[in-house]
Amino acid sequence: MTRVCLVGDEDVDLRYELLSRETSRAALATYDVDEPYANTVAVGTVSLGAAVSLLNDLNWYLARFASDALVREPSVSGDEWLSRDLATAIRDGDIDPAATGDLLKVYGVAENRLVEPMYVTRTGGVIPEYDLRDVEGTVVVRVTESEFGT
Repeated sequence: MTRVCLVGDEDVDLRYELLSRETSRAALATYDVDEPYANTVAVGTVSLGAAVSLLNDLNWYLARFASDALVREPSVSGDEWLSRDLATAIRDGDIDPAATGDLLKVYGVAENRLVEPMYVTRTGGVIPEYDLRDVEGTVVVRVTESEFGT
């Protein structure tokens, strides 16, 4: 199952914003919505194409209320997420999934909240340690070259 995780802007309640509006509520109606981290909304989809399609359907809301949109595609990685742009590029055949994984955005997890992403390069198969603050864990997101460091 391909997962989608939407990360809300700090100053909004993402779940409320998405479920209180008719169009986004309708787009999410067929999914079991959960909240893996504070101020996130996550759903499982049947494929990478369905995940990208859902993000496209929610684009207006994401531009206003979300700081990030992540996709976890098991055929690419079982424990790392893809940025929306990278997921779209893989779906469209513009990027080979095997060529991803060196350019990363790593979120810290503190008190069940995603905090301060840092951009790192995996070298020799090793991801540099998250060092922006003390955290309980990390969430690794593969990104495109154009997203790296933005």
